[in-house]
Amino acid sequence: MRSLIFRSGFSILAGFCFFSLSSVAAEKARWFKGNTHTHSFWSDGDEFPEMIADWYKTHQYDFLAFSDHNSVQDGEKWLPINDPNRPAILKKYITRFGVIGVEQEKRNGTNYVRLKKFQEFEPLFQEKGKFLLLRGEEISASVPGTPLHIGAVNVTTLIEPHYGSNVANITEVIDQNLAAIFEQRKKTRQPVLGHVNHPNFQWAITAEELMAVKNEHFFEVFNGHPHVHNDGDATHSGTERIWDIMLTHRLTDLKLPVVYGIATDDCHHYQVWGARKNNPGEGWVMVRAKTLSAKSLIEAMEQGDFYASSGVTLRDVRRDKKTYTVEVEPTSGVDYTIQFIGTRAGFDPKSEAVLDKNGTALRVSRRYSPSIGEVFQEVKGTAATYTLKGDEIYVRAKIVSSKMKYPEAAATAQKNSMETFESAWTQPLVNAKVKLASKN
Repeated sequence: MRSLIFRSGFSILAGFCFFSLSSVAAEKARWFKGNTHTHSFWSDGDEFPEMIADWYKTHQYDFLAFSDHNSVQDGEKWLPINDPNRPAILKKYITRFGVIGVEQEKRNGTNYVRLKKFQEFEPLFQEKGKFLLLRGEEISASVPGTPLHIGAVNVTTLIEPHYGSNVANITEVIDQNLAAIFEQRKKTRQPVLGHVNHPNFQWAITAEELMAVKNEHFFEVFNGHPHVHNDGDATHSGTERIWDIMLTHRLTDLKLPVVYGIATDDCHHYQVWGARKNNPGEGWVMVRAKTLSAKSLIEAMEQGDFYASSGVTLRDVRRDKKTYTVEVEPTSGVDYTIQFIGTRAGFDPKSEAVLDKNGTALRVSRRYSPSIGEVFQEVKGTAATYTLKGDEIYVRAKIVSSKMKYPEAAATAQKNSMETFESAWTQPLVNAKVKLASKN
């Protein structure tokens, strides 16, 4: 038998890790809505960052972090207006913000406009207690043929990506890039948050590779990009399944910290709107913090005091040593199902490789027992409480609504797809007292 030891990069916790809204601190806190992953003309987005920030601020978001690929929106960058759509985009930009300060020039017959740096446009949107703009980066590393993207939120300067030589280096490469984020945090004494992005993008990362990342504390359980395969397929595990596999083994035999799940929209497209067009507003986090500041938000997220959403709003989440309670902020005409999901001590640790038609093992997540990530309790309604029995390694909640994310795409929607119905995911409550059998 082995004792479960929960070790976090932020704190060492004993017993059940929990927060309770009955505390004085929680009573003073409130929910803040934010997105930590979006793209602009500084990389592969199709809009000026000012227009993007304006969209989020006017759509009741409280904070936004830009995450352009290997860019912190600094230095000189001139955008060529040679794309057929860009003259109209530039015209809308000038109409919204005025022609004064917009620098344009012509080179070899092509018109260019200078993109404003983060520090230039940040003051236009920053409003104490009302809206917070954060400098971020999507550290876009890779091993040959495999993208490995890590979000860095509230950075001060560019973090250069670390690369690997082959797929055997994937865990190491992710760890190195997360370590670089923490190193900047240590040097600057400024809170910085790192999260692993869309593990199923190009089927890049398996559950086994991800579970072994020592510096990991957050990953995207939901990403609004249409090509990141949140649901997986017949061969590949979906991101929720990866989360449960990860949590179970990190908290037992690997003795690594809990990983929290976030949702983002990973928006690239602001010009054409519709189902699966990768528009803003697809996924976000709701963080319960005392103030709208980078320090307060990141500290709350590190404590798991937030939830991920693709459309469902929660009124309350309460976790303590004996109960886990979720209350939904209902929408008229919408039904809700609340599931409490987790793994118990004594789970079946066996797994098997996924084979191709020739019997060769594929480089995909292995298949695990249904005792990993099982549904402990399911309730139809807008409120539910799960009473812990004491043998749970962890418990998390998932809330699924009857409202479709893309009603216009109903004919092609998949049953039980996390991309079909608006949902929310709360953070795992970890039991550090449970004793677990060794895998061997």
